[in-house]
Amino acid sequence: MPYFNLNRVVLIGRLTRDPELRALPSGSSVCSLRIACNASRRDGDGYTERPNYFDVSVYGPAAENVSTYTRRGSRVGIDGRLEWREWETDDQQKRQAVSIVADTVQFLDSPREERSNGDDHQDAGGESADELAGVGTEGDLSF
Repeated sequence: MPYFNLNRVVLIGRLTRDPELRALPSGSSVCSLRIACNASRRDGDGYTERPNYFDVSVYGPAAENVSTYTRRGSRVGIDGRLEWREWETDDQQKRQAVSIVADTVQFLDSPREERSNGDDHQDAGGESADELAGVGTEGDLSF
């Protein structure tokens, strides 16, 4: 009997911080993101929303586009795969982490004027993009 492996992740959420673009020794680009996605959980009083946080890496030309066109509070769709990493710290402790490697990043916000004129993330209505997105610190993100 043939076996089938599947490793896909599809998420929609908001960036919790500005993307971090850097160059790899090979010359390729990588962009690190952290996104928050709400999950509904049933409790004694009904349902509560609680955010989950995910680390995402985007490689190549897509990394440069993500870095250019998104920022903290941007809503994005991610299609990718899970990647497990293991390393050893300087004091010989083994560490492990699971993160997402994005194959596709979809920009879900409409283009805003602040990208073209750089006036401290203001939209045409005068509200900051963070106010519009309802973004605070990681502990109080609302969607």
